[in-house]
Amino acid sequence: MDNTLGDFLRARRERVTPAEAGVPPGHGLRRVTGLRREEVAMLAGISAEYYLRLEQGRDRNPSAQVLQALAKVLQLDNEGTAYLMSLAAPKPRRGPDRPDELLTSGLELLLQTLNVPAFVFNKYGDVLAANRLAQALSPEMAPGTNRLRALFTDHAAQEYHTDWEQYTATAVAHLRAQVGTETDDERLQSLIGELSLKSDRFRQLWARHDVHSAHEVTFRIEHPQVGILDLLVEKFQVIGAIGLEMMLLHVEPGTRSADALALLASLNAHS
Repeated sequence: MDNTLGDFLRARRERVTPAEAGVPPGHGLRRVTGLRREEVAMLAGISAEYYLRLEQGRDRNPSAQVLQALAKVLQLDNEGTAYLMSLAAPKPRRGPDRPDELLTSGLELLLQTLNVPAFVFNKYGDVLAANRLAQALSPEMAPGTNRLRALFTDHAAQEYHTDWEQYTATAVAHLRAQVGTETDDERLQSLIGELSLKSDRFRQLWARHDVHSAHEVTFRIEHPQVGILDLLVEKFQVIGAIGLEMMLLHVEPGTRSADALALLASLNAHS
């Protein structure tokens, strides 16, 4: 039986140290890396037995007041708190999936007229369309590619992303934010299962239950043709298409990265 709420509470509890929560160190050896269940319960003002039922999935309907208290103890930000609240909300019945693979001709045209790398992808990380400069920047941005699969299973991606450790953490936290509570999504579960089997890094990050919509991020790549580029990232939801986002990559004017991106554009102007 699905126990997403309990899994989330346990994962976040293990991330908060007693010192961060203001819990006295006490005596003896601690058997847990973060807070004990009874410490969370005490700080949240609920019984240890009730908190245990929440983690074990035996109680799935805590009040908003209890959830807010737990969010404070677990030091969740606004997005993490909203995610926690959604896990305890009644799950609406899933209707038939709406197709998210069809892009309008206007959006396709926009991609091709932009003078910065740009591409559109769905909530599973599948690239649906990309302009020429995006594909020249990275094979991960080619239509038909799953960016998550490439990021975690392609060794070349680790060399390409010089900040691979941080970038992968951001990617998985964004995936959790994107899928929300859709734990019955078979396509999602298939992707998570595949990546968990193929990548220790993904399995560790998914178990952390980090939730963060990465709309304003930066990352650094080492391109085989033009060298290091420090890229600024902008993401926009595609209105009218559930789960679709457009990503634009740009650089600070007058920098080494700006020169490198201009050179890449000229090298691939007629490819």
